[in-house]
Formats: sequence, structure tokens, C-alpha cells
Amino acid sequence: MERRSFLKGSLAGAGLAAGIKTLGGMPAMAEEGGESVKKAPKAQLKLCSQDGRIPGKTLKEKVEKLQGWGGVGLEVGGRGLAGRAKEIADALKGTKVKLSAICAGYSGCIISSNKAEREKAVSSMKQILTVAGGLGSTGLVVVPAFNRQKQLVGKEARTVLVDLLGPLGEHAQKAGTRVLLEPLNRREAYFLRQLADAASICRDVNSPGVAMMGDFYHMYFEETSDEGAFLSAGKYCHHVHLGSIKRKLPGQDARSFVDGFRGLKRIGFRDYVSLECGCIGRPEVEIPKSFRFLEKQWAEATV
Repeated sequence: MERRSFLKGSLAGAGLAAGIKTLGGMPAMAEEGGESVKKAPKAQLKLCSQDGRIPGKTLKEKVEKLQGWGGVGLEVGGRGLAGRAKEIADALKGTKVKLSAICAGYSGCIISSNKAEREKAVSSMKQILTVAGGLGSTGLVVVPAFNRQKQLVGKEARTVLVDLLGPLGEHAQKAGTRVLLEPLNRREAYFLRQLADAASICRDVNSPGVAMMGDFYHMYFEETSDEGAFLSAGKYCHHVHLGSIKRKLPGQDARSFVDGFRGLKRIGFRDYVSLECGCIGRPEVEIPKSFRFLEKQWAEATV
């Protein structure tokens, strides 16, 4: 935690971050090579939750509760998505809530040491992406490999991933959505752990259909600065997961989101920040409290 405090201070003084410059005290995104500079769009806080976090007997009931608490985005799992498409569309109809990301649900492992498993992953991802695009989803959350899976390592893993993400990104773009690479902490996945690494993969693939996301729970263990991590992600970041130090609701422990929110504001983030966490107490009481906490933290994240 000492390094977090140190870097937080040095970040502000140095105006750190790949591609970030300051114009008249306001953040601006620098194009690659520093040839021209344009202001980042004004960021928005769009509160969201995974459907499993919201209590309710039906998805429609969950969406209505989420909207009443100030949520504007719903995240769902990818398993069996085609069979749930009508249910999801009907639940969102007539509300201000939109479908955000689709969380995993695919088969196989895209950097498996077994070619058949890689092919299975790509095939199932394409199926989910097609449905996701039709529902207006932000993208499909993809973890290249969990520690429990047999996988390629090092340079070979990265090369294979970049090669497979090219056509997968093209499919996602045609469907009207994206692949969203998610870095995890090393206890869950060793291959991809920091936002800067995910951004570099997106840069090398160079496809509008391939982007990434950040997860505050995993970032707590892997990043030295939340703000710096989001700055390194820049234009490639299109989704965020929210969780406290112990993966409970934001506001239920000492985890601060101000530093990370400042980074999101600097990159002009306008996608969803979604609850992916447990809850201490009754969700009907605690989730609205958590949303108000997040709104306060967002306001405190001045740039």
C-alpha cells in the first residue's frame, strides 16, 4: 500500500500516463506519436450491476429495482445467452436500463495448449458475440486463461492470442459489439494481470472489435495506482467491474474508488461500471447505499 500512496502523489505531479497531456489544466488525449492532441470526451458515471447481484423472482423485477436505485446498466452471463435473448429484451423494454457487458459463459480456453480447446473457445465466443450485438451489448468479457486451465505460456501464449483475436474482433465488430479482455489477479489468472498489458494486446490486434476492461477488485492486488492503470488503458477501456477489497459492495470496507474514478474521468470513460461482488446485509438496503457512495466518490474525483 505504501507504493500506491507514493505513486498517487507522483502521478499528479508528473502528469503521467501513456498518451495523456494537459491543455490549460484539462486532460486531453494525445494521438500516437504526439502529432496532434484532442480533448477527451466528458466522462459519465453509468451505474450497473450483474443480474445475479440484484434480488428478484424475475429478470423484469430485477431491472425495475435496479432502475429505482439509480442503475442504468444490466450485465448478464453469456452461458445460454441465445435462449435468454427474448427474456432480456423484454425485461429492459420500457425502462432506462440498457444491456452492458456479457460476462464470459463461453467454452474452452483461447490460449489453451490444446488446439481443439482454442477452437472451441473461438467458436462459442462468436456465437455469444452475435447475440450480444443484437441486444446492444457493450461486449463479451473474456479471460484468456484461468490458472486451473492448461495453457500456453509467455511469448507463445501472447502470439496465439493476438492471432486469434484478429478474426474474433472482426466478427465482433460486424455484430456491433466487442471482445473485452479482463485482467485478473495472479491468484486467479497469471497470464494477464495488469490493464497496461491488456491495452498493449488491443493495440497490437488493432481492431475496433477488441477492447478491454478493468476490475477494481483485481486492480487492488495488481496495480500500483488505479488512476495510472486506467490512463494506461486509455481508449481501449470499455467496461469496469466494481468490488471492494474483500469483493463486497463498494463502501462496505476501506476501499477507495476516487483514484480510479479520476483516471476514468481523464480518459473520458462513458461506458458502465458494474457491481461484480458479494453483499454484507440485505441487498435492497445495501445496494442503494453503495450506489450513493459511488456517486460521492465520483464527485470527489476531481481532475
